[in-house]
Amino acid sequence: MKTLVIGGTGTVGSLVVQGLLARNEPVHVLTRSAEKAKELPKGTQAVVGDLTKPEDLEKIFHGVERVFMLNPVSMTEAHEGLSAVNQAQAAKVKRFVYMTVHNVTAAPHMPHFGSKIPIELALKASGIPYTILQPNNFYQNDYAFKDAILQYGVYPQPIGDIGISRVDARDIADAAVITLTQNGHEGQTYPLVGPDVLTGARVAEIYSKHLGRPIAYGGNDLEAWQKQTLNFLPAWMVYDFKLMYRAYQEKGLIATADELSRLQKLLGHPLRTFDAFAAEMAKAWVR
Repeated sequence: MKTLVIGGTGTVGSLVVQGLLARNEPVHVLTRSAEKAKELPKGTQAVVGDLTKPEDLEKIFHGVERVFMLNPVSMTEAHEGLSAVNQAQAAKVKRFVYMTVHNVTAAPHMPHFGSKIPIELALKASGIPYTILQPNNFYQNDYAFKDAILQYGVYPQPIGDIGISRVDARDIADAAVITLTQNGHEGQTYPLVGPDVLTGARVAEIYSKHLGRPIAYGGNDLEAWQKQTLNFLPAWMVYDFKLMYRAYQEKGLIATADELSRLQKLLGHPLRTFDAFAAEMAKAWVR
């Protein structure tokens, strides 16, 4: 069955592509860039197009039977997702796996969360057999913090002191491949979470252990975080993420025992721990 991966050049999407290729599944990857199309893994077929352009939609979904969709964070995210659901319905797609965010309806006021809610609702109303995946904050977000950790001895992501159930992107990709290729997951929503409750201080402590030197948590001052982050992220994204981090600091984002059990049953293997991820990163970064 022909599978279209939307968001297939990013951290999670590229792992989904790899997982599908390992199963010898035909994989088509949507990209806006003809240059990026040349960099896709061997065995994939690029579909150059843009979900914000109505004239591209029929081409993007032509002959598609299964869809994995991870819309990049943008100011047009909801529009792109709704367009994709409409065109998938017109193309009579047989299975649609959509990645949103853990406990998405708890914070509809935040663009990062709220933009995904209408897409979930549209998918449920579409008649397409669907599965929704709702991941927590990724371990792999820490790739962006390598310089801060190694050069300044600071872990800067202001996730607070209550804790969040961060998850390995490889577990997310495993869940996506399973729900795309196996029956029995239609109409299901799976929270994708990690086995540990991680605070900012705890993350810094784990990096300190594996790097063999002190790493401090950068703290919960969101005004200072905003001022620093505006140097390399657009203002709309900083505003959005500031709302998200404030929610983490005030309420956390912690998985229930049932969510953990259900995910492990889906994956069929133990959930990857942050300690193991940090050990891998420390080894790679030092090398």
